[in-house]
Amino acid sequence: MIRLRKSSDRGHLNHGWLDTRHTFSFGDYYDPDNMGFRSLRVMNEDFVQAGQGFGMHPHRDMEIVTYVLEGALEHRDSMGNGSILRPGEFQRMTAGTGIRHSEFNPSVTEPVHLYQIWLLPERNGLTPGYEQKAFSEKEQQGRWRVVASRDAEDGALKINQDAKVLLTRLDRGGSLVREIPKGRHAWLQVLRGKVKVNDHSGAAGDGFAVSDESSLAVTADEASELMLFDLA
Repeated sequence: MIRLRKSSDRGHLNHGWLDTRHTFSFGDYYDPDNMGFRSLRVMNEDFVQAGQGFGMHPHRDMEIVTYVLEGALEHRDSMGNGSILRPGEFQRMTAGTGIRHSEFNPSVTEPVHLYQIWLLPERNGLTPGYEQKAFSEKEQQGRWRVVASRDAEDGALKINQDAKVLLTRLDRGGSLVREIPKGRHAWLQVLRGKVKVNDHSGAAGDGFAVSDESSLAVTADEASELMLFDLA
């Protein structure tokens, strides 16, 4: 079974400095029919204006993954980390027993376009942690590149959940298959482009909830970038 969550059906809030779209309930956007999928709890697509950002604020007991598509994002946290994420870079925070952080657009002219993703941790009370890694376009081209997983295989970020996050880029006409073992589920998020997913069509911002399927066959109608979540 594949259920399409269209981009236009997401929650949309424009605060001026922040234009954000919520796949699942978040903050002031409440949708009882879309509270998450398996351990995937938050899927926010954010556009943050130049010189603006999220001030220092707390989190706990959540695995938070951030991916920058365009622009730059400056990170600071209560563990003493400070860095700038650029396109192609991922950040993983284990909020655990408690963490405070800020995310700020350091540019004076350009917006930043990013995805912020939350996964429920396998257990509460974990020690807070932070990682940041870049994955080249070459690593993703025409293949599924694991960018985060419980085992941190292949140089991926480590997340504390029975889940994998994978990224791919496909040229127009390119195709790729992902086998789904029995009992596993998947969420496919179209970051850029237009694709066919089995018998369904999707475009940037669309998401596909996948259960009771043995595989996903993806074909790009135009140059596309996709993020896949392999979930228990």
